[in-house]
Amino acid sequence: MILIGDKLISDDLFDVKFVCDLEKCLGACCVEGDAGAPLNDNEIEPIKKNLKAVEPFLPDAQKELLKKSGFYEKDFTGELVTTCLPTGECVFSYRDERGILGCALEKAYREGKSDFKKPISCHLYPIRVSKVGEYTALNYHEWDICKPALKLGEKLGVPVFRFLKEPLIRNFGVDFYNELEAVYEARLQQKISKK
Repeated sequence: MILIGDKLISDDLFDVKFVCDLEKCLGACCVEGDAGAPLNDNEIEPIKKNLKAVEPFLPDAQKELLKKSGFYEKDFTGELVTTCLPTGECVFSYRDERGILGCALEKAYREGKSDFKKPISCHLYPIRVSKVGEYTALNYHEWDICKPALKLGEKLGVPVFRFLKEPLIRNFGVDFYNELEAVYEARLQQKISKK
């Protein structure tokens, strides 16, 4: 673990190579798992504000779920998560023409219809953020459905933190991201000097 300010950073963020390979996984993280995507309290209002803009991008089943159950609920641990269809798909998921699951929130954002990109838990995945006492821990979450991402990341030589540059800056700021880069470069130099 590496400490940057009040952030505990897992070594895996520097050591594991990762690049989503949607052609192989088909966006399985939008349907797999025990519950919907984790939501922060401060994401509820921005999502609510943008629902009308997102609805045109949703399949009928998701629109019905939205009307019937809303877009969030509490999971078995009491945490806020997006609601899901009985088949597991997130309320905000849709399939594109290639059969790949995508996020309607993100699609509406990309098309300039919404000002909310997507839940930060989705944007940061496979990094999971948690509290450990007074610290914020950033850990790599390993999941079998992401094996293609590990292969592609290894092929391209992209560590997890670099793949997630945009959401890391979105959530923690550019100074924090620059510190991650500095740590990574120092680690590389240390490896070279040991040879």
